[in-house]
Amino acid sequence: MSIKENNLSVYNTLVGKKETFIPVVEDHVGMYVCGPTVYSNVHLGNARTFISFDMIYRYLQHLGYKVRYVRNITDAGHLEDDSDDGEDKISKKARLEKLEPMQIVQHYTVDFHNVLRLFNNLPPDIEPTATGHIVEQIKMARTILDKGLAYEVDGSIYFDVEKYNKDNNYGELSGRNIEELQSNTRTLDGQKDKKSPQDFALWKKASSSHLQHWESPWGEGFPGWHLECSVMSTKYLGEQFDIHGGGMDLKFPHHECEIAQNKAANGKDPVKYWLHTNMLTLNGKRMSKSTGNTLNPDELFSGDTPLLDKGFHPSAVRFFMMQAHYRSMLDFSNDALLASEKGYQRLMNGIALLSSLEAKKESTFDVDTWLKKCYTAMDDDFNTPILISHLFDAIKIANQISDNKASLTKQDLDLFVNSLNSFVFEILGLEDVIVDNNSDKLSGVVDMLIQMRKDARDNKNWALSDEIRDKLKEVGIQLKDGKEGTTFSVN
Repeated sequence: MSIKENNLSVYNTLVGKKETFIPVVEDHVGMYVCGPTVYSNVHLGNARTFISFDMIYRYLQHLGYKVRYVRNITDAGHLEDDSDDGEDKISKKARLEKLEPMQIVQHYTVDFHNVLRLFNNLPPDIEPTATGHIVEQIKMARTILDKGLAYEVDGSIYFDVEKYNKDNNYGELSGRNIEELQSNTRTLDGQKDKKSPQDFALWKKASSSHLQHWESPWGEGFPGWHLECSVMSTKYLGEQFDIHGGGMDLKFPHHECEIAQNKAANGKDPVKYWLHTNMLTLNGKRMSKSTGNTLNPDELFSGDTPLLDKGFHPSAVRFFMMQAHYRSMLDFSNDALLASEKGYQRLMNGIALLSSLEAKKESTFDVDTWLKKCYTAMDDDFNTPILISHLFDAIKIANQISDNKASLTKQDLDLFVNSLNSFVFEILGLEDVIVDNNSDKLSGVVDMLIQMRKDARDNKNWALSDEIRDKLKEVGIQLKDGKEGTTFSVN
């Protein structure tokens, strides 16, 4: 399908509804996704967000858009508390482990890349770092300060939310208002320099013990976390771009502050479509380190946790995530993963079966209608669960063709096979792997039964031959006789 034929709609958090996707520049898409703060191993909530936007990136490319995908690395400036209180997360970890901050950054950036590589994520086109854009951050802070929408206090620069809000709407993304925010604000340390608790730091003065700091017009300091993304997104995508993504936990205050900074500096709404992924739970409860209800990717892959019976292949986990819409809550559990793994293996076996089928003179299945349903699902805000239901419909048809209950011409069969492969591997980003730990044992047993059936047929024992075939079919194992011998698929 080409861009011209496509009718993609996306759910825009900014307006709270789906909108037809029309990029700022025709046939081009600029997409920015907030990357990790690299002070610890990537967790599953992070992974789900990046897997979701990888799928979105893949689909936009599939439609023919020229996509520039930017995802940052926060390697400085992210304080422990959103109120600009506490220590920088990276500096704190460096202090605890008695390492240089950049050693911490390097270690956890490598871990982040390794985990996403296992999940078969494509790398972004540009992956800028906060520390690589200090000059640009100082420049934006000065611009906002010169426009009177920020103020300096003892070497720190704070954004003046109340003054900005006179001509703008601080809270437009999250649906909050200043009065509500002020009434719900508690007094915190580090707030004494601000005019209002809602003001946030563009630049923070560094204490003598702070490990990461740079020279600025206001003295030694470091950038505010929110400012980093405003600078890096607009530098590589322009003052107005198409998609800004991240987890829903970033809507406030991070993304809200980004909008305010960009409008204050450039006088423009920076983003057309704000897309946010939903949260993860584990066994129906919020993931929490304090309660032990947590799971990291390594434990998920290895099974080295009492929460799982076994480990799961990264591609099976990716499939599990794709079975939920990116805006829906997703609950991880051992039973859910086991069920999803079986579905994944069924999908892979069905693809292999479809690729082995022979064309007939007529088609009894409308491939074009099926294909339109698949695109309709993806065009409806990237609805992967509905797409997957259509993919399993394709597997049912493959089995019917194998049983001579349906047929396809060569043209339709080629379209069917190519389209199925495209949706499964190119767009969903799955890999063709065996995910069932018992697959080798199963193959051995079935091969033995196939040989017994062959011996029975050679001896003209048709009753035993048919009984072996029928019994295997009852448990979901389909035999297919061909010129090269007998093969099987698991349905």
